[in-house]
Amino acid sequence: MNIVLFDTVENRTQLLPLSYTRSVADMRIGILTIKEKWERYFGQSVGVLTEDYLQPKYGALSHDIETLFIASNVFPNAQLVAEIQLLTTESGFTFSDKIIAFKTTIKVTNIASFKSIIPDLKFTSSVVVAQFVESPSAIFKYNGQEIENDFKLLTAGRVSKSLSPTNTLIGPADKLFIEEDAVVEASILNTNTGYIYIGHEAEIMENCAVRGPLALCEHAGLKMSAKIYGATTIGPHCKVGGEVNNAVFFAYSNKGHDGFIGNSVIGEWCNLGADTNNSNLKNNYGDVDVWSYVTEKYEDTGMQFHGLIMGDHAKSGINTMFNTGSVVGVSANVFGSDFPPKFIPSFSWGGAQWLRTFTFEKALEVAERMMERRGIKLSESDIAILKEVFERDKKYRK
Repeated sequence: MNIVLFDTVENRTQLLPLSYTRSVADMRIGILTIKEKWERYFGQSVGVLTEDYLQPKYGALSHDIETLFIASNVFPNAQLVAEIQLLTTESGFTFSDKIIAFKTTIKVTNIASFKSIIPDLKFTSSVVVAQFVESPSAIFKYNGQEIENDFKLLTAGRVSKSLSPTNTLIGPADKLFIEEDAVVEASILNTNTGYIYIGHEAEIMENCAVRGPLALCEHAGLKMSAKIYGATTIGPHCKVGGEVNNAVFFAYSNKGHDGFIGNSVIGEWCNLGADTNNSNLKNNYGDVDVWSYVTEKYEDTGMQFHGLIMGDHAKSGINTMFNTGSVVGVSANVFGSDFPPKFIPSFSWGGAQWLRTFTFEKALEVAERMMERRGIKLSESDIAILKEVFERDKKYRK
């Protein structure tokens, strides 16, 4: 069966700036991305239908066979997958009036065309409770449950590498899984608080203290004496040190030194300078307000703990201080003393005293240099995506 995860304009806007450079299906929550989760459950690759400027990143879709479309912001589970597999042609189902999935032979060419075909389909209400990702904060909010779900999905029937005797394990050993080529030495791991997964060629250096839930993905590393509280995900090829609490790093990002990051989501190819800190709790213990790309103003999240949301390729200088509920756009470069604004548009340069436009050419130069250090070339499609983001966020830059 042809299976496609589809974005909607509404959901993509809710998840900016993280969705500027990827489909919602590529959001990492737990150990895996949403796309990778669905592929595990179905046992096959799935396609992605997203905005036109991003579609080249995912390839063209096949329209010559019946297609099962699934909302890209829904977490899969065994019961939901079983219900989806019972769908008949030209039918679908919803949960709380939100579309979960539908099966059709009608040709769908872009996400704007969904609204025109919906009247031709027969929808029923799902009997399974569905969980949606409808804000960046949902990524760290649901990260603990998704680490547990992905842990069970990835390790079922497998045996973990033995933990080196130089380490101290507190809690049940069956909540720890270490891939055979991972390295963990002279550290403390606590599984009483949640599952801990150590991926392929990942490394926990000496004297780290880790409390689950933790996902340390492939080729990722914890620097010496790091203090990691759950529920935290360190994505592929990320290097992290200092103190981290309930944060998700997507991939290829660095927080190599001391400093605190909590209740936060850090995109790909970000670099946090030494002693970068974010506040995740207001001094008056009130709810945190965060910039919304939907309403284009600050909105009350109803959450007491909310830290930093940072788009891809963003950077911070040493000793940068981010206020509670800060949002930093794609390819922003933030530095200087005092707290910068809580909302920093994409391709901004500066901090508390001033913000200027980070010229596209200079920003591209920085991105290319960082990626070259990891042996990766910035593709033409990636450059086109960044150019689109530069234009879209222009209205927010002064």
